[in-house]
Amino acid sequence: MTEWLDVCPAGALAPGDFDVVETDDNPIAVFNVDGDLLAIEDICTHDGEELTGGPIDGDEIICPRHGARFCLRTGAALTPPAYDDVQTFEVRIEAGRIQVRDDRDDP
Repeated sequence: MTEWLDVCPAGALAPGDFDVVETDDNPIAVFNVDGDLLAIEDICTHDGEELTGGPIDGDEIICPRHGARFCLRTGAALTPPAYDDVQTFEVRIEAGRIQVRDDRDDP
């Protein structure tokens, strides 16, 4: 079932900032990349640990444990040791709130 989840107030994420929404599944991280709001599943596909806390380089996040890079725009795994992409999510601003669309349970 598709669900829009509140993340934070619309002005709360400055460029370079992120926030994480805890869900019944894996957490979703929402990033402000030069004014673009981008969301990915906050789990490294290499080791199953969170990606947030790792450095952000342009529109890429670097896993803080083993250095795998992921594109925040597409979810693509860009460098080993990760080979599988992370899921991305649609983001919107609704009624002054940043929201992310969690559609992981949709068929």
